[in-house]
Amino acid sequence: MQYFLSEEQEAIRDLARRLAEEKIRPQAPVLDEREEFPSQLMKELARADLFAVPFPEEYGGMGYGLFELCLVVEQLAWACAGVATSYAASFLGALPILEFGTEDQKRRYLPSLAAGERMAAFALTEPEAGSDAGAISTTAVRDGDHYVLNGTKQWITNGGEADVYTVIALTDKTKGARGASAFVVEKGTPGFSFGKKEKKLGIRCSVTRELSFTDCRVPAHNRLGREGMGFLIAMRTLDKARPGVGALAVGLAQGALDEAVAYASQRVQFGKPISSFQAIGHKLADMATLIEASRALVYQVARSIDAGQRDFSKESAMAKLFPADVAMRVTLEAVQVFGGYGYMRDYPVEKRMRDAKILQIYEGTNEIQRNIIASALVRELKSRRR
Repeated sequence: MQYFLSEEQEAIRDLARRLAEEKIRPQAPVLDEREEFPSQLMKELARADLFAVPFPEEYGGMGYGLFELCLVVEQLAWACAGVATSYAASFLGALPILEFGTEDQKRRYLPSLAAGERMAAFALTEPEAGSDAGAISTTAVRDGDHYVLNGTKQWITNGGEADVYTVIALTDKTKGARGASAFVVEKGTPGFSFGKKEKKLGIRCSVTRELSFTDCRVPAHNRLGREGMGFLIAMRTLDKARPGVGALAVGLAQGALDEAVAYASQRVQFGKPISSFQAIGHKLADMATLIEASRALVYQVARSIDAGQRDFSKESAMAKLFPADVAMRVTLEAVQVFGGYGYMRDYPVEKRMRDAKILQIYEGTNEIQRNIIASALVRELKSRRR
C-alpha cells in the first residue's frame, strides 16, 4: 500500500528499519534467551535520535507526532517486540509530562528523555487494580511541600531500568478514581524501590518489575496537573499511546509473515515448495490481508490524533484491539506454516508467537478495548437521537 509518506517520514522509517535489520535482529534471540534488557540497543537508538522523534523541538525533540512514532515502533517490532516495547514504554512514561506538565516540569525532564539519556516508565497497574484501574490503592498524602507515597505498583515495563516514573496515586481515598493524582518520581528517591525482574512468556528482554513506595517523599512540584486529575491523565495517556501498541503488533506480524513466506518458498514437500499448495497459500494471503488492514487502521488513527481530533477513545481502542488480535493469529499461522520446525526455538517464529500474546493484554486488555468501543457506540447513538 502507498501511504504517501513525506521524505522526512520515509527517512525516519528507513533509519529505524536499518537499525532493526543491522543491530536488533541479530541480537534478538540472545536477548530473549538471556532475558537481558537491551541497554546497548537503547543507546544505539538514542545515537540515531529515534527517542527524539515524538518530542517537540523546544525540548530537544524532532517535532514529529504519534504517526512518526508508530513508523519507528513498527520497524523495531519487525525485528524484536521486546526491544520495541522497551523503546515505546519510555514515551508512554513521558507522555503525561508532555501533555499535562508545567513548563518547568517539561524543561526538567523532557530534554534528557528526548535525547535517550534517561528512560521513563508509566506506573498505574497494581496487584488488585489491573483492568479495574480505578481500584488503585497506592496513596500520596500531602505533608508540607512534599507528598508521601505508600503502596505497590505491579508489572511495570522498564521498571528498575527507567530513571523517571509517572505514578498514579490516591490523594483523596474517599473519592475513589476521582481522588487520584499523578506524580513524577525519580529513581533513587528514598523510599522508592524495585522488586525482582519478572520471568515472562514473551518479550523477555523487556524488563517488568514491581515498584514499591514506603514513606517515599516526592516534592509537591512533581505533581502533574491538579489534585484529582490522575485518573483523567492516565486514561488520556493510554488513549494516545494505544496506536503505538497497534504499530508494534503490525511490525511483529509483518516479521512473522516475511519469515513464513521465505520458509514456504524454500521448504519442499512432495516435490515442490509448500507455498504452491493452496492450503499454505491461502494462509499467507489471509495473513497479508489482515496485516495491511491493521496497518491502515493504525496509520489513520495516529494521523487523526496528530491532526487534532479531540475525542478518539473509540478509534484508539480499535487501533490496539484489531492489530493485537491479528498479531496473535498471524504468529500462530506462521508457526503452522513452519510445521515442526516452527515449534523449535532454533527458528524465529515461536518467539514471535510468545511475544504476540502480551499485545492482547498490556495497556488495557482487548476485552477492555471492546468495552470502550461498545460504550462509545451507545453514546454516539444517544447523541444522534437528541
